Amino acid sequence: MTSTCWRALGASILAASLITGAAHAQTEDAKSFPSRPMRIVVPAAPGGVNDILARLVGQKMSETFGQPVVIENKPGAATILGAETVARSAPDGYTMLIAPTATMAINPAVYSKLSYSPQKDFTPISAVATYPYVLTASKVVPAKTVQDLIDFAKANPDKSNAGGASVTFQLLAELFKAKTGAPILYIPYKGANDANLALIAGQLTVSFLDVGPATPNIKAGTITALAVTSPQRLASLPDVPTMAESGLKDMTVESWAGLFVPAATPAPIVKKLQDEVMRIVRLPDFQEKLKAQELKPLGNSSADFGAMLAKDIALWADVARTANVKVD
Repeated sequence: MTSTCWRALGASILAASLITGAAHAQTEDAKSFPSRPMRIVVPAAPGGVNDILARLVGQKMSETFGQPVVIENKPGAATILGAETVARSAPDGYTMLIAPTATMAINPAVYSKLSYSPQKDFTPISAVATYPYVLTASKVVPAKTVQDLIDFAKANPDKSNAGGASVTFQLLAELFKAKTGAPILYIPYKGANDANLALIAGQLTVSFLDVGPATPNIKAGTITALAVTSPQRLASLPDVPTMAESGLKDMTVESWAGLFVPAATPAPIVKKLQDEVMRIVRLPDFQEKLKAQELKPLGNSSADFGAMLAKDIALWADVARTANVKVD
């Protein structure tokens, strides 16, 4: 059989499986759902925020529903690969995606050709948790506050730069530039560890970092924490002010991680999954595990999560457009 025939056959099988899954979703009673194993696709490697949350939620769902919940890591292409997998899955509630703001709001803002639409190809279930970032400076920079950094950057534009391992950190830096007028050049890095080492070595002036990985270096004194992007100060960094306390009220930014299912998943099944997530995030043991990671449990309705998504899509599209950040 030729490669063309094999591709045609594969496409036919995929189409048939989607049709079968959709038909099963329409006929399955939400009261009996789920009647077989489920899976949560994580569009990133094991060990990150989304992976941790997927495993915690999956365990609780399995206990409630009496069915295994398999966690499937599909990293690659800035989380696009995992999102594509779920977008093309049967809309029956058995395949879920746990996705961060980057996948659903930032990717659409920067990728000229994105293979999925967050609002057309998915139905939101519930946001599981939110998490902030911390603005840090190299020790070679004489900055103890956000204003110190702004003053330094304006006085030394040739020595002011920011770096990170993903476009999320680039847009955070661009938003900071737009709000402060600080002339900071962004330098992309292949990995978070490379960016962190550059900051410690003084090759980078400043960087927005995830709080968890940054905290050990902050407490060791190898980098300086200037502000956190959360609405309130963090328990793990109680002496670090918020952006609002530092005079930048418009820099209160928290990312989220939430669950999605393919579009056309029946509303009663979406409601059942939504209610289960909202129950899980209120469990004391679940909240304790999130607290240790500086993750704030949320748990909202599908409609409210959809409104959050729409707001963030508009926000990051505006930031990317203003800064002319595009990925072909």
